[in-house]
Amino acid sequence: MANIYTYKGANIRKTWLMFTVFFGVVIGVGFVFGQVYGNSTIVYGAVIFSSLMSIVSYWYSDKIVLSMYRAQPVTRESARELYTLVENLAITAGLPTPRIYIVPESQPNAFATGRDPEHAVVAVTEGLLQRLNKTELEGVLAHELSHIGNRDMLLSTVAVILAGFISLLADMFMRSWLWGGFRDGDDDRGNNGIFIIIGIVLSILAPIAATLMQLAISRKREFLADASGVLLTRYPEGLASALQKISSDTTPMTTANNTTAHLWLDDPFNKRKKTPWLHSLFMTHPPIEERIKALREM
Repeated sequence: MANIYTYKGANIRKTWLMFTVFFGVVIGVGFVFGQVYGNSTIVYGAVIFSSLMSIVSYWYSDKIVLSMYRAQPVTRESARELYTLVENLAITAGLPTPRIYIVPESQPNAFATGRDPEHAVVAVTEGLLQRLNKTELEGVLAHELSHIGNRDMLLSTVAVILAGFISLLADMFMRSWLWGGFRDGDDDRGNNGIFIIIGIVLSILAPIAATLMQLAISRKREFLADASGVLLTRYPEGLASALQKISSDTTPMTTANNTTAHLWLDDPFNKRKKTPWLHSLFMTHPPIEERIKALREM
């Protein structure tokens, strides 16, 4: 199992490398747009606005998602085996036992959310409980608890803030350009015309690049949660077998939502075994066959 630590460490380094590049893109875009407007106040305003919207979502994420999916809370008495598995894994991980919910969906899936370990939630669908054996269910729950332990909600919120900031600035820039906001007096500012051209290019490409980086970070955190979950159970085949069952199930999710797709163990919209390379760039999750392969190599 020693190579699991190497695998986990590599994923952590790659995640932070992506964040460094992400911050660099944000700073570069903000600088160019600030030069075009001749006033950095608008950049600060965009940062504050996108941050506030994302922080509100982060703070109330558990309530929003649980309500969206009509999840019902369970207790030790109402779901003893599920509760015991979560409690034992939480103790092993050194985490408080999260609140546990069941989602009335036939698609086998699960998610974790909450702003910190003290306010965390683990939810599983009815379909997951019906289709997985105890070892497979334990692997899935360990994966979700690893998301909580790795503070993935916080990281994903930061990524959303950065991507939202770039998209907001790009939209403002394009609207200003289309409505002639740069015409009067712009020629007196030396190289401003060059910055306008660069700004137009960035306003088209930067949101795409930001989205790709945000999704890449999300995919890396899935690999990391897989590896961290295996460290809890010491049995990679449990999660690998669960993922294989989940990927072969074609049951649709009736309440699937694009804004919350990244939370689930498996993308609720994607049920294909093979994923084209270009399409995989825009997925919130790595292709499931890659995750299974990585688990079975541990």
